[in-house]
Order: sequence, then structure tokens, then C-alpha cells
Amino acid sequence: MGLGPVLIFDKSTLQSLNPDEAMWLDNFYLANITPLFFVETLADLEKEIQSGRTPEQVVGNLAYKTPDTVSCPNVHHTTLLAGELSGKGEIDMRFGRPTISGGKTVTLGGKTGLIIEQPPELKALQRWQRREFLDVERQMAKAWRRGLSGVDFDQIYKTFQQWFVALEKPKTLPQAKSISKQFIDAPDQEGAFTFGLSLLGVPQHIQESALSRWRAAGKPAIKEFAPYFRHVFSVDLFFYLAIAADLISRARPSNKVDLAYLYYLPFCMVFTSSDKLHTRTAPLFLKSDQTFVEGAELKTDLGKLDSHYSSFPEEVRNRGILEFAHYPPQDTSFLVTRLWDKYLPAWRKHQAQPLKEMSKEAHSKMVTELNRLREEGVPVSPNTPVNSDDTDQIMIQRMVYFQKGKWKRFTPEFEKAYRENVTNKQK
Repeated sequence: MGLGPVLIFDKSTLQSLNPDEAMWLDNFYLANITPLFFVETLADLEKEIQSGRTPEQVVGNLAYKTPDTVSCPNVHHTTLLAGELSGKGEIDMRFGRPTISGGKTVTLGGKTGLIIEQPPELKALQRWQRREFLDVERQMAKAWRRGLSGVDFDQIYKTFQQWFVALEKPKTLPQAKSISKQFIDAPDQEGAFTFGLSLLGVPQHIQESALSRWRAAGKPAIKEFAPYFRHVFSVDLFFYLAIAADLISRARPSNKVDLAYLYYLPFCMVFTSSDKLHTRTAPLFLKSDQTFVEGAELKTDLGKLDSHYSSFPEEVRNRGILEFAHYPPQDTSFLVTRLWDKYLPAWRKHQAQPLKEMSKEAHSKMVTELNRLREEGVPVSPNTPVNSDDTDQIMIQRMVYFQKGKWKRFTPEFEKAYRENVTNKQK
């Protein structure tokens, strides 16, 4: 469940789904949730709602539909940039995986474990589902909308139009992308690097540290020294050039927010959106092995999945989707099946092998070991590097619904055992 291709969605896509469709999204994709999604969702608290619902109801509804099984909130792009430019760690953009934080490595009885607790963002979503909002969150929503309206697009337009004195004004978005790439990869790498650091608003002390490290390293190409910085730089420079060339409207301040979703493209396999600007721009920044899916196409496929599984006998459906929908349908007319074939081709071989049900004794032993690891494990020094591939156990803490929409997720036996365990702890 939730271990499919890594997918990033924007708010417009999730808004278009009903709860049943959202459940299938959660079931067949590993959702990488960007910080922008959380902020955009929260900002709805400050909107005037014309549908007859309150802002709290709108946000709560979105929070309910947000994937909650193994979804991962990605680290904010400014944090990633600061880490890369300061030399504190490389950003892995090779495999389209989320970049997450909050893991704690512990040891117990000669074994090493990685404990990833429930991220604060997901805890907030659960509160929002209950229509519970902290005052600080309401203030954040106000500040977000004020900041959005304060972007001076007219000044940006005038500044970057000056580029077209020496360069031919681009007539298409691909041409604007090409100009930004040529500038960033030009022989004058120091000039490009310095300009990019300023354009992105990198704090001065990090700018100085990055330039010093870059010079000491022999002034390598930016794409080799700071590949994630180069990606974010290329998104912003492209955007400002496209604004100046009248290829992207400067009348919609939200365009800047929409483009910021592209900062996170290196951390997904699939990007989906119902936003017209994303449809025009995202494919320009995706690698050849990544896929853009329009929100309407995704919704249609999720609805098709819902109809497909709704035709199963009631006694099968009552066993929970984890038992009968661990893998997508074999039929390649389903979009999700084609995406699994593309990114997780071994799934068909695994599907042919029957799932071995864990005995009650084995399950109890595993739960006991994990609880001991969490409660008694000795933290490993932060200075001791530990690769997740080298750990004996990984615990990811989540609070999930037993049912979303009309669908039960777990078997009756699992749900009963869980409730009994909770009751025993409370005694």
C-alpha cells in the first residue's frame, strides 16, 4: 500500500478528487508532499469561500484527501540549498525519491534501527481534518497571502526586458528555457554563480561560503558543484525571462507559487497537476525518465480503478484493500499499471507469488521488537554516518484512517488486534 511510483501533486489535483479516488491515489503511489502544498492549503483559511462552505471546511476536506499512509513531506528547498551550498551534504537527485528529515538512528542488542517519527506537517493535517487550527497557523496563512500580493512583477518585467537588448527575445517557453540554460552554463561560471546566488536570495554568509568553497575546488562547472542549486536557479531565471517576454502573465501573483512546485521535480518520478501553467512548463524541466500527468487524466484513471474494484464481491471488499489491491490491475489500459511497469517493473513477478500472511505470533514478536527499539534504543551519535541500507530495522510512525471514503484498508483481524492492543495499553 502506497509503495508505488513517487508522485508529486499540486493542490489543484487533490481538489478535483473525491474521497474514494483520493484513497486509490494513496494506495498505488508514494506521495511526496511539497512544503508548498501545505502552505497553499493553509492559506485557504484566508480566502473568501463562494461555495457555501467555511474556509475551515475547505481546508479540512483537503486534509482528509491528502495521502496519509507512507506519504513523505519533502524538505523545504531553501533548507536543501543551504545544505548543498554550505557543503554539508550532497542532494541525491538521481532516482526521483523524496528528501526527508527527522530520522533518528538507535542501537539495541547489537542491532541498528532507524526511527522516522510522524512529521509535524502530517500531524497538522490530522488536526485540520478535525477543523482544529492553531492561531500561529492562521497568522501564517495571513502572512503567506500578504507576501504573495507583495511581489513586484512590474519591476521584474522591466529588469529582465533589458536582457533582450543583447539577446533575441524568446517567442516560446522552450526558447526562454534555452536562454536560461545557456546563461547558467556559459564559460563565465563565476558570473553566473554569483548572479544566481543573488537572484535566489541566498543569505550573504552562505553566498560567501559557497563561493569560497567553489574557488578552492578549482571553479568546477556549477552543474557539478551544486546541481540542485543549478536546478532551482534555472527555474527562476526561466520564469523571469518568460515574464519579461510576455510568455507568462505578470498579472497573476500566484504564478510564482505555481512555478515553485518545479523546485521539487528532482524528487519524484511522476508530477501531476491540473494547473495550466504547470502543463506548459513542467515538461521543460522533467528528465526523459520522468512523466507529467495532467490532473484530469489522473482523476479519470483513479475513477476507473474505483469502478474496477467496486465490482468485486462484497466479501472480498470487506477484507480490506491491502489484501486484494496490493498491486495494480494487470490490464495496461490503466494509467497506474503503465506507470508501475515503467518505474517498478519487478512488480509483476512479485504479484505472481502469493503473499505470505504473517502469523499472529510472528506479528506480535515484530511489534514487540519495534516497540523495544523505539523505547529502549540508544541514540547513535549524529557524527556517526549510518546508511538506511545498513540498518536492521526501519520504523516509520504514521496515524492513518482504517477507512477512507467507502473503502476499508485493513483486514478485520488486523483492525481487531490493533484495537485490542490499544485497549490493553490504556488499562
